[in-house]
Amino acid sequence: MRANLITPAAAVLALSALLSAAAVPAQAAGPGFQYVGPDDRVHGVAAPKGCVEAEGGGGRAVTNHTGLTASLYREAHCRGPVVAVMRPDAVAQVRPSFASVRFSVPG
Repeated sequence: MRANLITPAAAVLALSALLSAAAVPAQAAGPGFQYVGPDDRVHGVAAPKGCVEAEGGGGRAVTNHTGLTASLYREAHCRGPVVAVMRPDAVAQVRPSFASVRFSVPG
């Protein structure tokens, strides 16, 4: 049986690659506001501005990485009761379902 040995040069190269990767800031993938719809697919809001039609919730995941507060409404056109309010960087399972979301005005 042959033992696998790591040479000092290989260790330095591996450590260097690790440190280089750690120095690169993480990039968010996709839109900042994402939710799982009734079709069990992930949907996103590319332009979080004002009231947006977005059907999701029902115990499914919602993420708000927009930097804005998102108010989730039970009915379309941001009408009816507010189901949940998600602050920036919040992740939650929202119950009951929602049909639209209004994003706060940055200020």
